[in-house]
Order: sequence, then C-alpha cells, then structure tokens
Amino acid sequence: MAEVTVRQLAENIGTPVDRLLKQMTEAGLKQSSEADAVTDAEKQTLLAFLKKSHGESGEAPQKITLKRKVTTQLKTSGGGKGKTVNIEVRKKRTYVKRDDAADAPHEEVNSRSEEQQRREAEQRALEEAQARALEEKRLAEEAAQKKAAEAATSAPQTAAAPSPSIPEVDQAIPDPDSEKKKDRHIKVKKATPDDDADDGKAKAKKAKGAPAPQKQERHKGNRHQQIMGLMDEDGGAQRRNKRKRDKSKRDHQFEKPTAPMIREVRIGETIGVQELASQMSVKAAEVVKALFKMGVMATINQVLDQDTAILVVEEMGHKYVTVSENQVEESLDASISYEGDMVPRAPVVTVMGHVDHGKTSLLDYIRRTKVASGESGGITQHIGAYHVDTDKGMVSFLDTPGHEAFTSMRARGAQCTDVVILVVAADDGVMPQTAEAIQHAKAGNVPIVVAINKIDKEGADIDRVISELAAKEVVPEEWGGDTQFVRVSAHTGEGIDALLDAVLLQAELMELKAYDNGPAKGVVIESKLDKGRGAVTTLLVQSGRLKQGDIVLAGDASGRVRALLDEAGKQIDSAGPSIPVEILGLDGTPDAGEEFIVVESDKRAREVAEHRRERLRESELAKQQAAKLDNLFANMGKGEVSTLNVVLKTDVRGSLEALQNSLLKLGNDEVRVNIISGGVGGITESDANLAATSGAVVFGFNVRATGQAREIIEKYNLDLRYYNVIYDLIDDVRAALNGMLSPELREDIVGLAEVRDVFNSPKFGQIAGCMVVEGTVYRNKKIRVLRDEVVIYEGELESLRRFKDDVQEVRQGTECGIGVRNYRDVKAGDKIEVFDVKEIARSID
Repeated sequence: MAEVTVRQLAENIGTPVDRLLKQMTEAGLKQSSEADAVTDAEKQTLLAFLKKSHGESGEAPQKITLKRKVTTQLKTSGGGKGKTVNIEVRKKRTYVKRDDAADAPHEEVNSRSEEQQRREAEQRALEEAQARALEEKRLAEEAAQKKAAEAATSAPQTAAAPSPSIPEVDQAIPDPDSEKKKDRHIKVKKATPDDDADDGKAKAKKAKGAPAPQKQERHKGNRHQQIMGLMDEDGGAQRRNKRKRDKSKRDHQFEKPTAPMIREVRIGETIGVQELASQMSVKAAEVVKALFKMGVMATINQVLDQDTAILVVEEMGHKYVTVSENQVEESLDASISYEGDMVPRAPVVTVMGHVDHGKTSLLDYIRRTKVASGESGGITQHIGAYHVDTDKGMVSFLDTPGHEAFTSMRARGAQCTDVVILVVAADDGVMPQTAEAIQHAKAGNVPIVVAINKIDKEGADIDRVISELAAKEVVPEEWGGDTQFVRVSAHTGEGIDALLDAVLLQAELMELKAYDNGPAKGVVIESKLDKGRGAVTTLLVQSGRLKQGDIVLAGDASGRVRALLDEAGKQIDSAGPSIPVEILGLDGTPDAGEEFIVVESDKRAREVAEHRRERLRESELAKQQAAKLDNLFANMGKGEVSTLNVVLKTDVRGSLEALQNSLLKLGNDEVRVNIISGGVGGITESDANLAATSGAVVFGFNVRATGQAREIIEKYNLDLRYYNVIYDLIDDVRAALNGMLSPELREDIVGLAEVRDVFNSPKFGQIAGCMVVEGTVYRNKKIRVLRDEVVIYEGELESLRRFKDDVQEVRQGTECGIGVRNYRDVKAGDKIEVFDVKEIARSID
C-alpha cells in the first residue's frame, strides 16, 4: 500500500485525528501532525501495539473447540408393544496450542496422568479379585473348622487349612485409605468415582513417602488377617453410629408430662368457646362437656360472658387473668388533652313535645324572624339542627319529632342538650309524648322551659295545661316551682322574644363553658348516604374546634373531613363549641347519638373503628345464640309463627332506627316482623336480590330504587312500596300482619229439630221423622245428634225431604224427613242441631 497521511488514515479507520496521533506516539512512532506520512511498516507497528494493548496478539489462534453430535435410535420391547427411543450423544473437545518450552512439562504430566489411571484401573481389578479370593478362603476355613470340631472335640486346633495363593500387589503395608477402599470393594461390587479419587489421593500420598497412620500398627499378621481386622473395625464403627442414632431418636421423642400443665388464660368481657379451648390447649368438645355439667347449653361458636368463662377455667384446673377490652378506648380518651382556659359557649336547646303541638311552626317563626338573610339563609329542615343569633347571644336548636316512634331520638336529644323547650298546645293539653318528653328531660337532669303554644285559638285553656303539667311535677314559678312558663303563639309571634329571653337566662344560670381550641369532641345528630357526596354526617361540636382535614372517629365509622358545611350548606373552615355542622368523608354512616372525636392519625382511627365493629359483631352473635337457646324449649309444642320479612331503606339514620323499633314492636305469638336488612340510602341491586332470596317486602322511606333494582323487582314480582309518612308505613305493616293471622272460627246454631219417629227406607236407609222446633234446618250445613242433651254424633245431612220432595231448607213448625249420613242409630226423642261456622277476622291489637 502506498504511503498516506495521518489525516487520511484517520478518515479511513473512522477515528479522530487527535486520538490517532496520541496512539501513534504511545506506539513509539515519530508522526506529530496530521500531514505527516505513514508507511506500511509503521501501520503494522501501530496495529501490533493496539492488539497488545487490548489483550490480543498477532499470532495464530491458541485454542480450538470442536463439537460433534450423533443421533441414534434404540428399539425397546415392553408391554407387548415395541417402542423406539431417540438417543442424542453430544461430544465437545478443546485443543490448546502451547509454546515449545511449555509443551514438554504438560505432555509429561498428561502421560504421567494416563499411566496413573491405567495403573489404578489394574489395581482396582486386582483388589476385586483378591476380595473374591478372600471370601472363598473364609468360607473354606469355616467349613474346615466345622469338620475339625466334629472329628476331635478335645484336641485343640493346631493348624489352619492352607490358603490359596494371593497375588501380591506391593511388598509394603498398604495405607489405611487403600485398605478401606478394599473393604468397600468387598461390600460393594462397584466403586464410585469418589472412591477412585480417594484411591488416587492415597497413591499420591504413598508416592511422596507420607507416613502411614498409627492406627495401622494394630493390625498384625498376614494380609488376610489385616483385611478381616479392618472389616471388624468398620462393622464396629457402624454399630456405634447406629447406637448414636438410636440415642438421638430417643432424645427427640415426645415424652408425656408427669404432672398436669396449668395454663394462664386471658379472659375479656366475652370469649368464644373455641378461643377458650385453644388457650387451655384442650379440644373444644371438652369445654362444651364442662359447660353441660354446669348446666349451660353451648356450642363451639357460643360466646361466653366473663363470669361463665372463669368458672369453666377453674373447673378444668387452670388459672385465669381478666383483661379489659376497653383498653383501646381508654387509651384513646387519655390521648385527648386541651390547653388554655375554658370559654363561655352558646346553649344547645332541644324542642320537644307531642305531635302536632306546633314545635316546627314555632321554630319556623324563630328562623324567619331572626335570620338576617331570610328563607334562603335558613337551614334545610331535615338536618334538625341550626343556630340563631339574637341580640343577647347565639342559641343552637335541635328539633326532635313528636311521633311515638321517635322515642330513642328524643332521648338522645335530651342527653346532648342544655335546655329543653317543652311545647304544649293550649287547646290539647298534656298528651302521651308530652309526658314522655318530661321523663327524658328529668332522666338527663336537663332544665325545662315550658312554651304554651296556640294561645290565640278559641279553645285554648291555659289553666288546664298548667294543672296537668303540675300533676307531672312540672310546677311553674308562680306556684312556687322552678320551671319557667311562657305563653307563645307560633302563628302571630306573640311571646317568642320572651321565650328566647327565658332560654338565655336559664343558660346564663348554668354558666356553660367549653374549650375553644384543641381536638373536637361532640355527638352525631344525624347521618345519611347521599348518592353524589357519599356519607353525610351532621355533628354537634361540644368541645374543641373541628377543622377541615381532621381525622374524625364516630362510632364504627372513621375518615378525614373532606368538606365542612354549616346549617345553610355553605363551606366553612372550622366550627367551635355548640355549632352544628355537616361533614363529608366518613367511610360509613354512624348511628345517631354516637360520640365523635378527632384523633391524631388515620391508622389509630381505623384501629379503634375495627375494634368497635368486632365487639358489635360479638355482641350480636351472643344475642342470637342466647335467643336460640332460650327459645329452643319454649317453642316446642307451639304452632309455627308466621313471619313478615322486610327490607327497609330510609333517607337518614334516625328514621331507620325509629322505623325498626316501631316495626319490631308489632306482632304477637303468631305473627311478627323480621327485618332482613336495614340501611341508609337508595334501594340497590343487592337489596333487591336479598328480598328475592328471602321473599321479603321492600319498603323505601323517602328513598327510591335504582334501575337495576327495579328490573330485579319486576322480574321476581316483588312487593315494593314507597312512603314519606311514618304513620302510613306502620299502618300498612299492621294491616299485613292482621291478614296473616288465622281467622277465629265461631259457631252459630241456625236450627233445631226433634225426632218423633224413625222409618226404614229401602232406598235411603234410616229416615228420622222430625219436627223443626227452632230456626231453619238447612241441607248443606253441619249437624249434631243430641241424646239427653249430650252430643253423640257430628256430621252432615244426607237427605232432607218434605213429603216426597227434596228440599234445601225446612222452617220452624214444619215436619220433615231427615237422613243422617253414615249414622244409623237415630232414635225417637233425639234432637238434631243444625249449625253454621263463621270465620271472624282477628287483629294483633
């Protein structure tokens, strides 16, 4: 090749000029610029330098690997049918080229290795032959000894039989490894590759002149005696190893305890039979047996109370330790702390009274006249809580329904309130729910302010109302009592200001205070499930400050406050004491009346909520088991109880609770209501499937069914009913239960005939000639035959004739012939009584 410049060479090989010049300088070439010429010899020098720097050399390849693959077929015969198996053999061989100076020692080592392998193979074959010869010699010696013992029992044995010649392998005493290998060859016909390797190591040790172990000195005598000694030693070692293994097995075997195990059982407020048995390490059947001996009928899934569990543990000889299951709750209460001083707060007022006495009208008038923005700034009526600003301060109101079904709601209102306004209609007086409200207020030790409403009506009698309330121990201040009475009219607004003044005066006397900062605590007023917003909960803050983003724990529901709304539906940042608010973000709808609290972390809230749900499940299971056991013998011998299955969905939690309590009170020993499922929110597909499975009626209170639920209801022809008034729902269920009652059967005597004579007819048999003395005798009604005023037969008429004509009825004072079906013992003087059975509808009331 002709000479080229450094630049042209860099372009040809595709490398930068600077890098090429640097490599040429390192290779010892003289080029220093891109215009310098490069000869062919310099190119070869550069190439050799680069190969050497990359670990390569310019010589021929030093290693060649050859691979070969051979495929053959093998025919096998088995099971009456031949089978062909493909066999593939792969071989790989590598040839390495070495320098002449290094080849000599390698060839010497390879030749020595091949020679050593050949010698070792010959040695193994010789050892196998020697082992077979030794075995034959031993058998021959045993046979000779037996013959000698038989020939001369008194003379000692002088010589042994000559041994066959054994070819000598080596004049020196073999090393122990070699002898052990012989022993192995004696016991196992085919040696393993590891044994061969051991033999090679032993021979290498022998070739180097390594001294033999001292243990070999014990084996004296000829070669046969040495081999037999090694065999005995190996057998002894095996026996010793076997004894060691047997001993280790005995050491690890289970030993039955000599004394009974006394265990410590941790018992909470309730504990299941299965868990109790596991803590005592006994079978659950043993615990059930102990309970039966104590007179308690139980199953494996039974939940026991603490006292019963303690008796069982002591009966079975164990110790018990009672633990508090409220430890989680107690630690939660202990973690709440407040800083600073308490500040005055607004009073919480609950309006109570009988239905239709004007509670809602009174609150509507207060809202309309005291809220600055008018109706648009008021609260939605269904949440039942709002606050009003007056000239003398703020007042928070809770509205409770007056129907008898809402007893528990009124009780909760009395517990979480400061003052109760008892509304009594002047024209109606004290009614049942009025007396109930008085009892709730006194049970909660809450002061009462009486508002006598409807004083503008013509039939108003204020004195009668005061007298009736005094009879219930609600005495006005004018009569020397401690209760304020205010005369108001929700229609005209008369006395409203005086009522508010009385409430604020009562609150001022109570000196109401609360912490304004710190974790919020309070009570759940109401909760519902909104389709677009999820769980919506109305809370009344009693202490601390509730802020958006707080972690709230309410009953068995928890979550982060995603939105905080006031009673007008406007979003706010925080709410202090005595302020009702709506929150979004809980994972469920807590029961109305549950306490809520703000906790430090979401993990802690979920832990406490799960603990509460578990306790609720256990208590429900205990109630179910107790009910089953209590009714097991009580229901024996009784007729079957008819059940009306109901799936109930309502708009809010308070309505659900009120309806459940009211429906469960309906019924008697023959019919009852069974609420299969109750919840808050619309009627879903799962509710419809549950109703179809259990044959239930679906009730929706202020809610509607989804499209999928309606399809299932129409498919299975289920009964779906919507209500918005609680009276209508309860009345319909009561009517349905009345229809399920079996009717009452009542007998009515319609006629009486006296038998004057008896005739025998070849066609009709025995015919009684009778005179109708009372009422009318009908052919298709039942009869009784009386003799001496005692019933001797009850049946039906077979024929009724007037002269020769068949008739359907015979009136009083008329003679007739009567044939009694399946009865032939009618005598003169008997009486035939005709009666009718009527069904009378019954009622559960």
